[in-house]
Amino acid sequence: MCGRCAREFEYSNLRELTVHHIDHNHSNNPEDGSNWELLCIYCHDNEHNKYHEHIMYGGSTTERKVEAATHSPFADLKAMLNKRNS
Repeated sequence: MCGRCAREFEYSNLRELTVHHIDHNHSNNPEDGSNWELLCIYCHDNEHNKYHEHIMYGGSTTERKVEAATHSPFADLKAMLNKRNS
C-alpha cells in the first residue's frame, strides 16, 4: 500500500511500489526502517519534485518570509448584501 495515496498493490503491479528515503539521504538506512516509506511511483516522483523545488526556490538555507494576510474579503459582506437588496 502506498503511504501517501493509499493505493493497494497486488503481485501483478508490485513493481510500481518503491521505497522512498524520507530525509532524501540514501546513505541513511537504519535497521528499523524509520527513514523509509513505501510509495507508488507517482507519489514518489511527486515527493522528489517537491524536494527539488524546495531546494531550488527557497528553503535550504534561507527561508523566504511570508507575511500574514491582512485582507478580509468578507469583512463588509453584510453591508454589501443589504445595499444590494435595498
